[in-house]
Amino acid sequence: MCLQLAFDFSAPLPVADPSAAPAPDRAAPVHVPATGNAELDRRRARGACGHLAGLSAEARIAQDYERRGYRLAGQRWRGRSGEIDLILRDGDGLIFVEVKKSRSFDRALERLSSRQIRRLMKTAEEYVGQEPRGSLTDMRFDVALMDAHGMIRVLENAFLS
Repeated sequence: MCLQLAFDFSAPLPVADPSAAPAPDRAAPVHVPATGNAELDRRRARGACGHLAGLSAEARIAQDYERRGYRLAGQRWRGRSGEIDLILRDGDGLIFVEVKKSRSFDRALERLSSRQIRRLMKTAEEYVGQEPRGSLTDMRFDVALMDAHGMIRVLENAFLS
């Protein structure tokens, strides 16, 4: 069973309007159709749960960066080499953020492979190619971790660019 709660305690409580369409920035409920194979159904449900937990973590971490004064330039930006979870502007520079969520910070960090780091760097090169200064754009790579309690830890300049 997947239970994902995310709540902004600083925002006023929303008032439900039954005639309103779902907000475009919220993930639609995910229905994973049954296949009849119990093990496959469990794996698919676990995968859907993990996907939604990751989206929630990305949204919370993006809020944290924005609260600290950075502007969101892209979310889940996909290039030929891969995908970048978050791209933020720091003045004329860019921050590329890889988001990892797991039960603990250590466990989340273990999920970041050297292959994934190379792919992230290559995708970032592709992204800065469309910037006015191109490869001369200042950039840094952060890894943002979230544990099971929703606590966030950001490792700035996590690897060399």
